[in-house]
Amino acid sequence: MQMRGYLDALKDQAFEDVEEAISRFQRGAAPSENKQFCPSSAQLCVEVRERRIIRELKAKRGSLTLVKA
Repeated sequence: MQMRGYLDALKDQAFEDVEEAISRFQRGAAPSENKQFCPSSAQLCVEVRERRIIRELKAKRGSLTLVKA
């Protein structure tokens, strides 16, 4: 059931965001209530969204730098 929850929560997300979010949980860098257990699908989804926002902000900042040059 937990795997189904993960798949449903992540089905429309970019692979690079999912990969980075999972990596952050594995390294202990993502916020988690209990580091001894896997994150819930909701916790993983929140982390994936944060990764997407950061990626989009970096891309936007990069395009603004190119425009100024």
